[in-house]
Parts: sequence; C-alpha cells; structure tokens
Amino acid sequence: MSARDAVLVSARALRDELAAGTGDLVLLDVRWALGVTDGHEQYLAGHLPGAVFVDLETELAAPPSPARGRHPLPDLADLQAAARRWGVRAGSRVVAYDAVGATSAARAWWLLRWAGLADVRLLDGGLGAWTDAGLALDTGEVLPVPGDVVLSQGELPTLTPDDAAHLAASGDGLLLDARAGERFRGEVEPVDPRAGHVPGAVSAPTTGNLGPDGRFLDEAGLRERFAGLGLEGDSSQVGVYCGSGVTAAHEVAALATLGVDAALYAGSWSQWSNDETRPVATGA
Repeated sequence: MSARDAVLVSARALRDELAAGTGDLVLLDVRWALGVTDGHEQYLAGHLPGAVFVDLETELAAPPSPARGRHPLPDLADLQAAARRWGVRAGSRVVAYDAVGATSAARAWWLLRWAGLADVRLLDGGLGAWTDAGLALDTGEVLPVPGDVVLSQGELPTLTPDDAAHLAASGDGLLLDARAGERFRGEVEPVDPRAGHVPGAVSAPTTGNLGPDGRFLDEAGLRERFAGLGLEGDSSQVGVYCGSGVTAAHEVAALATLGVDAALYAGSWSQWSNDETRPVATGA
C-alpha cells in the first residue's frame, strides 16, 4: 500500500469495500466547521450508509481553556469510550468524512492514528465525492453495537509550545501555520485574543492542500506545494499548527500521503495567543 492509499480512499473504492462486506469497517461522519452548529442535523438529513455521527466539540476534544486552547486533546479514556460508542473494535478499519474537504474529519483521523489504530483513512472529497459518484445516502441515526477497542497514545508526534517555538526559530525544520493567510499576517483574528503568528512559522493555509473539487491534490501537486513552502525531502522535521489543532490535522494528513511524518502542535494559536509571555509576529 502506498503512503497515499494508507491515508485516503476514493468514493468508488469505499463503495466496493462496503459491498464486499469484508472486515470490520466503521464510517464516521464528522460534520463540523467553525461557527457551524447544525452538523448533527445535516447528518440526520443524509449520510453514508451505516455512518455514525461524531461530535467534534465533545468527542474529539477536551473542554476548552486559555491554558490548553479551544480544542485540547481529549483524555485517552474519554476518546476510547467515544470510539467504543462508534462501534470501533480491535482490528476495525475506520473511514472518516465530512462535507468540507476533510478539514474536520482529519481531526478524527489524526486522533485515532495517534491513539494506536493502524487502519484509519479519509474519504477523499467527502460527502460531495460520494454523491457526485451517484451513490445513495441514508437518513436518521445509526446506533452501532458498542465496540471493544483498547487505545494507547503517542503513536503520532506532537509539539509543545516550546517545541513549536524551537522548530520555528532553529532553522533545523519547518513550522507550518495552516490558518488562512490573513490570520497568519495578523490582519484579522475572529476568535483568539491576539492576531499574528508564531515567529518563524511559514504560512501554509490548509485549503491549499485541496483542488477545486474538494479532493486532495495529487502527489505531484502536494510535493510542489510543500517544496515551495520549504520542505526539503521526506525526512525534514515538520510541525503544523492552526487555530485550535483541527485543520492542522488536515495538513498532517496531506504530508502523510507523501511519507512525511509531521508533528501536530495541538494547542495551536488558541493556546499560544493566550500566553502573554509568547512573542507574536505579524505580516508576511
């Protein structure tokens, strides 16, 4: 299996896997976007057959705080309990999707990989790719048989604030800021207390990982994108942050399709900007 195939699955390939009925395949619907509160209602109105709704705010994050950020990593026991509610068992294969180019589903992908599940993928193009392929949706709630998965932690690399500061300033690696360019430059800041970015970070908006169809760029396109941002080969030390550790997971997934194991700064800007001892840079 290629690095890309270990991260992404197409709508038609997923349809074939579902039709084959082999293995324990769990589908997670992670309908979420900043400021959007009707994800569950959207799910009830139409979702992939058998998909379980995942609440990003309560199941993929601990309660927010200035010290830890808007979407801290959940406690392992809480994540394990949620995964069992979703029907995840030992040996399950998991596919997560959303309706926003996997920018929220990637949080589920990252957390489950971080927690030790080996086979977790994103539906490339999400709900739109499924319906564009002429595939049917189901309605209503799916309540699976509870699973028995046992999770660990630390299977994917993470950064503390000090790690992020060092990576950005040392010149030994690359710290990518996955927020929109205007937030990186400090022109606007809609949710966090200070505008700007971690000094030394490079602006790399998550939306640049996707084509107009909402699917990930092909391998050549992603390699060109990240080379232009300063990535030197597959072994470069790379860290990623965003506003609160959600869309940065999408950038980690994009890099994983190239065989690059990027580290996530989970607290991200929402943690950094709340610490007045941390410096802030603005501009390009």
